Amino acid sequence: MLKNKGFSLIEVLIVVAIILIIAAIAIPNLARARMSANESSAASAIRSITDAEISYYSMFPDIGYAAVITDMGHTVPCTPAPTHACLLDNNLATAIPGSNGHSGYVFLATGISGGGPINADYVAGGAPLNASTTGTRDFCAVTDAVLRFQPAVGAAPANALATCLTFPVAN
Repeated sequence: MLKNKGFSLIEVLIVVAIILIIAAIAIPNLARARMSANESSAASAIRSITDAEISYYSMFPDIGYAAVITDMGHTVPCTPAPTHACLLDNNLATAIPGSNGHSGYVFLATGISGGGPINADYVAGGAPLNASTTGTRDFCAVTDAVLRFQPAVGAAPANALATCLTFPVAN
């Protein structure tokens, strides 16, 4: 008597169904993990922008803090100047609203003169490209370098002192 080798259609369908059930369980967890990683990256980016702003102020005391985030980026080869200070990775410095962002977030850093001759204050803000998809929190920091956050509202990153100061302080 001949014995057939292989799997029956029912066996293959059962295996496919099991794989689909496992995928249905795993995909939402993967999305949450990616969103959490994006938020951690955004908080780290705000810290990097804060450090770059402090360095920029030291390098260019006659200007104060950088007027815009792109002023802290770099070109290749990089020779520090007020419009490209070589302080931030260019991927971060160009992750502004309207771009593809950086790790699911877009960023702004705005120097604020307050009526004086130099930018005596700054605001660094980050917002998710797509609220509830790439992140659920907006982040910001001002001249005091304290990281703040609030639930994402789907708007541009904070770029005013008063707006950022309303965000609760991150622990």
